[in-house]
Amino acid sequence: MGIVRCEERERMEIEEFRRMLLASSAAHRRKDQQDFNGSDRFPSTVDDDEDFLDRDRPVCVTSGLSFLGIAVVNNLLARGYSVRILVDNPEDLEIIREMESSNGNNITAIMARVTDAESLPEAFKDCRVVFHTSSFIDPAGVSGYTKYMVDVEARATENVIKACARTPSVKKCVLTSSLLACVWQDRADSEFLSPVINHESWSDESLCIDKKLWYALGKLRAEKSAWKVAEEYGLNLATICPGLITGPEFSSRNSTATFAYLKGAEEMYESGVLATMDVNRLAEAHVCVFEALNKTSGGRYICFDKVIQDEDEAEKLASQIRLSKTRICGTGSSSSNNVQATRFQLSDRKLATLMASALRRCYNERHQQSPF
Repeated sequence: MGIVRCEERERMEIEEFRRMLLASSAAHRRKDQQDFNGSDRFPSTVDDDEDFLDRDRPVCVTSGLSFLGIAVVNNLLARGYSVRILVDNPEDLEIIREMESSNGNNITAIMARVTDAESLPEAFKDCRVVFHTSSFIDPAGVSGYTKYMVDVEARATENVIKACARTPSVKKCVLTSSLLACVWQDRADSEFLSPVINHESWSDESLCIDKKLWYALGKLRAEKSAWKVAEEYGLNLATICPGLITGPEFSSRNSTATFAYLKGAEEMYESGVLATMDVNRLAEAHVCVFEALNKTSGGRYICFDKVIQDEDEAEKLASQIRLSKTRICGTGSSSSNNVQATRFQLSDRKLATLMASALRRCYNERHQQSPF
């Protein structure tokens, strides 16, 4: 089945994005006389001297018109950051530029392709951080994510990380990877496997190839390539590994990634690692991790808010994406004893600790400032 986004759907998405940008702009104007230190949920942690000097520099979001990109852009605008959106075609560039006048200097757009290494340094010039949200679609227009896209994903990510490292103003990069880069473990070695999958876990590349899990393989190779380049160049990098990204109309607005993620869903369900993550909470996590990079050396973060654990939850997810429930959790009769015995526990403790720390800091700051 081919996945083709119709023009009407594109217009609806762009109009929604336009409304969100206008709302963010209005909120920013109401606060422009205040010392803005972050949102109510996760306050800004930007306080070191070097980053203070960079406060007027924009932050860049690649794939800024994607399902996740839009959420990250709006979260950044709401916190008072100036955002540069990277787009890869003239039509999207014109759309963003039409909005610039209503957003003042808070949002700009520039055209560059992450698959074109030469175009990126100019696009990132003067930016303080790059959020690479890794949004790709199959140029062949087929359902899911083909083997061809694995190399595209890895090369594009390597281009972005190298361009960040070679751009003097860019001190940090936040890369969106996937939980799929962590959960595909070879059960043949089950006696040696840890029952907990966390930020230190990596999927087995050979297993992904054998099962033709191209989306998982693309995310895995892209993230490993990113870490290799970041270590070589000394770039401060953080990677976020979210579960299946959900949210309003996610199955249509993020259709290719949704269907590609769910290849192997039955096995993930049986193993206890089929998890989802709301797009707006994921965007908050991206910004929180970026702000924490002022105090840490980066690292990986697993990110999810729900694990699909029973047939009712599987049926609800299936109905949202118009699939049969058996595509999510199977029939309950075909699973082998070996598969049923090999279950894992997902742990996002590292990210939860980071975000809880930000909340505590916000609480303490407010009580210190209170006149009562």
